[in-house]
Amino acid sequence: MMMDFTHFNTAGYARMVDVSEKTDTVRIATAQAVVRMQPATLQTIRNGGIKKGDVLAVAQVAGIMGAKQTAGFIPMCHPLMLTSVDISFAINEPDASITICCQVKTTGKTGVEMEAISGASIAAMTVYDMTKAIDRWMEISDIRLLEKSGGKSGHVKREQLGEGIPCIKQQF
Repeated sequence: MMMDFTHFNTAGYARMVDVSEKTDTVRIATAQAVVRMQPATLQTIRNGGIKKGDVLAVAQVAGIMGAKQTAGFIPMCHPLMLTSVDISFAINEPDASITICCQVKTTGKTGVEMEAISGASIAAMTVYDMTKAIDRWMEISDIRLLEKSGGKSGHVKREQLGEGIPCIKQQF
């Protein structure tokens, strides 16, 4: 399948895509990131034993901030007026992991996939940062878009979510 690359101008230089002719629609995207750690680290997070503070509360705020600042660190992203950012966590004891879900909403001309991915990623990095003193070998993985709706492509949902993916809380 051949696709036109719209991020280049006629001279071949990078440009931000012109979305001025697109129709405003409600746009929603959900993404995830997974942080795997030692079981003792997960227990320390759950018990509030991290000296830096409440890991999930700080990661939640960081994820929201990350989603809001996406255009500042992804060069071709449009600055968007987000109407909602929701960060949630699912703790998986057997796997010693935390799945972070970020759902972002706006009404506009372009989607919020990058904002959702950024929010989940920044929240995951914050979990790592706050607990690295007790577990340097945590792993951040499975960063991916799960679902999006709005715009020309409509509603798109990842087919193979795998086992135990708790992010999708509602249907769009």
